[in-house]
Amino acid sequence: MAITYATFAVILFVLTAAGAARVLPLHPLLESRGTENLMAKIYDTSKYGIFQVGNGLARTPQMGWNSWNFFACDIDEKLIRETADALVSTGLSKLGYNYVNIDDCWSQPERDSNGQLAPDPKTFPSGIKALADYVHSKGLKLGIYSDAGAYTCQVRPGSLNHEYDDAKIFASWDVDYLKYDNCFNLGIDPEKRYPSMRDALNATGRTIFYSLCEWGVHDPAKWAGKVGNSWRTTDDINDSWISMSQTADLNDKWAAYAGPGGWNDPDMLEVGNGGMNYDEYRAHFSIWALMKSPLLIGCDVRNMSPETYEILTNEEVIAVNQDPLGVQGRKVYTYGPDNSYQVWAGPLSGHRLAVVLWNRAFKPATISSQWITLGLESSTSVSIRDLWKHEYVSTNSVGSFSARVAAHGCEMYIFTPSSVVNSAI
Repeated sequence: MAITYATFAVILFVLTAAGAARVLPLHPLLESRGTENLMAKIYDTSKYGIFQVGNGLARTPQMGWNSWNFFACDIDEKLIRETADALVSTGLSKLGYNYVNIDDCWSQPERDSNGQLAPDPKTFPSGIKALADYVHSKGLKLGIYSDAGAYTCQVRPGSLNHEYDDAKIFASWDVDYLKYDNCFNLGIDPEKRYPSMRDALNATGRTIFYSLCEWGVHDPAKWAGKVGNSWRTTDDINDSWISMSQTADLNDKWAAYAGPGGWNDPDMLEVGNGGMNYDEYRAHFSIWALMKSPLLIGCDVRNMSPETYEILTNEEVIAVNQDPLGVQGRKVYTYGPDNSYQVWAGPLSGHRLAVVLWNRAFKPATISSQWITLGLESSTSVSIRDLWKHEYVSTNSVGSFSARVAAHGCEMYIFTPSSVVNSAI
């Protein structure tokens, strides 16, 4: 029997209470059809949804901007307002980049006289509530940062043992997103520290996206689905080819655990920060999109180069990331010198398949993908759309496909079976 994508369907469950756990069957991918189901084996999602936080958020990976990668501690309310303005004026917000996330260094060095977190009066004199109001007036959402430790990574007050007070004040400021870091954690296991903030956020009555930044130390993919909406699977990325490519490999390990409501997070985007070339940044964005990673811009969106803007605004690549089926794409085949010729792929809604040919060698190369490695039957005919050229490069490919790929570059495609195309005519 020919294997199709006809059984792909999003399985959603209604929760009776915020934060309640629920058990899911297989991810929205496949139920077994007999003993042979190549697609289900390649794109395993069997670990998805085994207890999920279920706060109604993150049906697709979060998109937005974060201050850390480019600005680090050099932030103030003027920057945040100008960034919100730029997200709107450049059209990025219309593409889904809706979260404006303040990272570390927003707070004063110590808690106030009432033991509460307070913004640094020198850099955020108007306060976070006024900033949230401004961001919301632009149709955007405001994110903030804290730490599941005694201090943040830049030695500002952490939220360990202050979870309920801090969650309450975040909610009073109308914050929409919390990135929760892992510094100065007193040696307490993250499995014990992170649920407390989940419970505190839920107790506020405000729906707040909960992003765990545990650095992958205790394999959070195995337990964080019942705690937050996304979880860092790796240490911090930096703006280099080596860091980016190694981070992708580390995140790939946990593909079976991701899906609507909870996503693996290999850290924020470095596109546009200057440490990689155009082909490397395009590969970075393509692989993050395919892996259903959060797409959080890490550059100065007020001053983007045309190349950076082109990459970040590729609607066809973004659509792969935001596809409602929610299956994390993954590395399915490697070969060549040091296995540097790589095929990554993942199923999409509408019976389609996203495919990335990634050349991790130092020279251009022709990379081939065989249908068997993609989970397709060898006789299946597909049309192939190039997501960077924005054109169809084939209307009837069978068995295999090859393309020339730049050094450290990638090519990204959507394969659509001819049976699907014909049925739409």
